[in-house]
Amino acid sequence: MPAIDCPLGTEQTPVRRLVLVLGDQLWLGHPGLVDFDPAQDAVLMIEAHSEGTAVWSHKARIALFLSAMRHFCNEVHRQGWRYHYVALNEATKTLSYSEHLSQCLQGLKPEIIQICEPGEWRTLETVQNTASACDVPLQVLPDTHFMCSREQFARWASGRKELRMEYFYREMRRQHGVLVQGRGKTAEPEGGQWNYDADNRQGYPKAGPGVIPPPARFEPDRVTREVLALVQQHFPDHPGTLDHFGWPVTREQGLQALQVFVETRLAHFGPHQDAMWTDTPWGWHSVVSVALNLHLIDPREVVAAAEQAYRTRALPLSSVEGFIRQVMGWREFIRGMYWLDMPQMKAANHFNHRRALPAWYWTGDTQMACMRDVVGQTLKHGYAHHIQRLMVTGQFALLAELEPQQVADWYLAVYVDAIEWVELPNVAGMALYADGGRFTSKPYIASGQYIKRMSNYCQGCRYQPEQRTGESACPVTTLYWHFLDRHEAALKANARTALMVRNVARLSDDERASIRGHAAYLLENLDAL
Repeated sequence: MPAIDCPLGTEQTPVRRLVLVLGDQLWLGHPGLVDFDPAQDAVLMIEAHSEGTAVWSHKARIALFLSAMRHFCNEVHRQGWRYHYVALNEATKTLSYSEHLSQCLQGLKPEIIQICEPGEWRTLETVQNTASACDVPLQVLPDTHFMCSREQFARWASGRKELRMEYFYREMRRQHGVLVQGRGKTAEPEGGQWNYDADNRQGYPKAGPGVIPPPARFEPDRVTREVLALVQQHFPDHPGTLDHFGWPVTREQGLQALQVFVETRLAHFGPHQDAMWTDTPWGWHSVVSVALNLHLIDPREVVAAAEQAYRTRALPLSSVEGFIRQVMGWREFIRGMYWLDMPQMKAANHFNHRRALPAWYWTGDTQMACMRDVVGQTLKHGYAHHIQRLMVTGQFALLAELEPQQVADWYLAVYVDAIEWVELPNVAGMALYADGGRFTSKPYIASGQYIKRMSNYCQGCRYQPEQRTGESACPVTTLYWHFLDRHEAALKANARTALMVRNVARLSDDERASIRGHAAYLLENLDAL
């Protein structure tokens, strides 16, 4: 086990190349490490207190990054490479990431500093500005973890009237030869369809989901236990708990998590990927996004494992295709959109929503059973699956007219797999429609009836999803109808929402007035819901 703090300036050999390894790029295939020369080069890793407070991060999210970083540092040590690891402690917690980096550059005096393309615009700016201030040349290397480079995505997007994931996904399937018959541009999809999404929208049976094999969870080792104690010491007032921490923090654990999913859960993933149920945080989902987003495992091996399971074990194509679409379709597409549209994406606010995030987003203390369950499990595990994020916490934020920047900060803070390249486009572009439909064809909205159909959340809830107005009316339902009423003209002009908004036209003037009045009351009393 290496020492965590390595004093600066003690090496006999000057540093030619300093490779800055960020906390979400923890793989030996890092482009700065491929031709690493132990005699001349050095690795730099930095724990900064400010990275845990840039947003009010969930304790488990902070612990995940720190533990994974320390485990990767041990791997660097085993390679016999020189490294400098700046650890979080009382003496260093007042320094920002930029100040830490500046001290390292001044102490080591490298000829050049290299980084892999960060997953956050803010981080890239920080490193660029710090290197410039220290007069050290900076080289930004392409992130080869992803199956589609930023340049390739920009070429694909150039000149297109509509940017839709489906068409990008089909090109990726053909390019990489995944679930296709034939080769190249003429390859046809396995089974005759590119997309089995229509088969994958089932709720659980009325009796419940039954027995679902759990995902792989990992007992904290000594390094992780030390990190858990450190996080509790330095971030005691942050949201969430560390009591249930079991996330993969090494490549070996990431591969095990993938194996468990493919062997025990992938077959049933497809039909119920949108289903929700009380005290069922994982459902049939893979829960490998943590290992993927920290680069502990590679998307190519994830896709290959799923496709191999289809071909050798005859797993349902709808489940395998649905999972692969999330990894090599949506994940790669979202990353491309982030870098295509930043920094303006972060300021997007198509509907000019300005309401503050209700306090119960941080506590789960609400009478709405769906929000209570999803926020509660988020605080417990730092996790919720995509429909819980999109159609519960995200949809409510849109209907309640919450400011997109506050909502995006919340998502970045509370989910352990959240890195801005994946979080911001999903929140601003998908859940909130804050970019006005830049890459989605409609706002994702539904009444409380959808939540009732896809979950058991409404059973025993004080609010009734069938009711639009009145004391027992479901706030989701009321605000849904209010949204349709308020944006009737725009929604009527959209082919995908025109049918939905026709129902508003059938309302009487009195019914509309009643909905508007109750919605106004709810919007002014969000914290009391």
